[in-house]
Amino acid sequence: MNELVPRILIVDDEATAVENLAHVCRKEGYEVTTRTTGMGALSVLGKNDFDVVLTDLRMEKVDGMAVLQRALDLNPDTAVILITGYATLDSAVEAMKAGAFHYIAKPFRLDEVRQILRRALEVVRLRNENRQLKKRIEKEANGSPIVTQDPVMQRLLDMARQIAPTDTNVLIGGESGTGKELLAQFIHNHSGRSGAHFQAVNCGALHEELLANELFGHEKGAFTGAGEARPGLIEAAHGGTLFLDEIAEMSLAMQVKLLRVIQEREVQRLGSSQAISVDIRVIAATHRNLQGEVAAGRFRQDLYYRLNVVELNLPPLVQRQDDIPLLAFLFLRKYAARMQRNVDDIDPQVLAVLQSYEYPGNIRELENIIERGVALARTNCLSLTDLPSMLTEHAIHVVRENASSLPTLAEREESYIRYVLDQTGENRTQAAKILGIDRVSLWRKLKKYGMEGQEE
Repeated sequence: MNELVPRILIVDDEATAVENLAHVCRKEGYEVTTRTTGMGALSVLGKNDFDVVLTDLRMEKVDGMAVLQRALDLNPDTAVILITGYATLDSAVEAMKAGAFHYIAKPFRLDEVRQILRRALEVVRLRNENRQLKKRIEKEANGSPIVTQDPVMQRLLDMARQIAPTDTNVLIGGESGTGKELLAQFIHNHSGRSGAHFQAVNCGALHEELLANELFGHEKGAFTGAGEARPGLIEAAHGGTLFLDEIAEMSLAMQVKLLRVIQEREVQRLGSSQAISVDIRVIAATHRNLQGEVAAGRFRQDLYYRLNVVELNLPPLVQRQDDIPLLAFLFLRKYAARMQRNVDDIDPQVLAVLQSYEYPGNIRELENIIERGVALARTNCLSLTDLPSMLTEHAIHVVRENASSLPTLAEREESYIRYVLDQTGENRTQAAKILGIDRVSLWRKLKKYGMEGQEE
């Protein structure tokens, strides 16, 4: 799509129709090219790029279907809108199956044309954004665990880069699924410890005894089944970073032991009296309000201050709408490669649904949605039918609001009455005769549609 002015090609063998449509498009600020034959349209399509092609379906020698095919062959992202009479609606439906964006039935209202053009240009814009996003993913995805174009996230990453070399402990807040471990990994990667291990443990996934063994390790014979000595994650993180996810789930007894490790820079394995020196940076994360946990007596205040030297808070995905398409394409690329499936595109309607969803599970939920979609996709493009059932009703709602919809019967009736009145010079008696109704019935319909005006 032209970054400055959208480019529209109008094709119709009726000069008056071309004139009217061109006038409407130019008033909207579009750059307009017109042709009165299908052959002329084919010629200009080969020499220029257009965002939207608005073409009559029935034309001699070269019809609208040929124009449609040529336009899409040259650029699949072009939106082609067909203009058709009532007698050719079946052909218009066939054209939609062949890739047309929409059709407009004659006689049409200029407001209807404006609305459909705006929708078409929005779809073209989204298709172009998709292409740019895929290029950006190719360039950036391998260089960082986090990809973002959201201003709030970019400021957060700037702060993370700034504090990464300082070696201070960090507390990361944010809802579950917002990427707290990825941010911790980001800090580790940008620190002087990046050459050493990044060790992560979820404190909420293990009960106290298992967590103690995981963190501190044990000596041989420390408990039944301990046939040999094993270092814990704290020792394994020596020289590197220890990431403690869901730190608020740790018991008070374990908090005391962790506090000693941080203060003394040493650890004791279970079953040992010997202290082992460790050089670690601690990054902790939680979805809870840790100050509230301190006030409630469930988290030690001294440990809180040791951990919360620098605090970073990740926003929920619903507040990062600009990142949703970027992340969706990142996950698409990831799972298409993993499953060895040729799926490399996402329908703009799917992106509209994804961007308007609330994501109680945040990025983790979006990733699951895309993974499922890649597994079920029947073409190279993720479509609405590939979305999970939890999004079906939401998708229907979004599509009804955003997708191009056919006019209602009442809208079509109003449009035809306006057309007949225009053709008869507002002669209502003649118009009623053409419409096959009496004058009183016509008056009622005019009143219904706010068209009664003055009596002739």
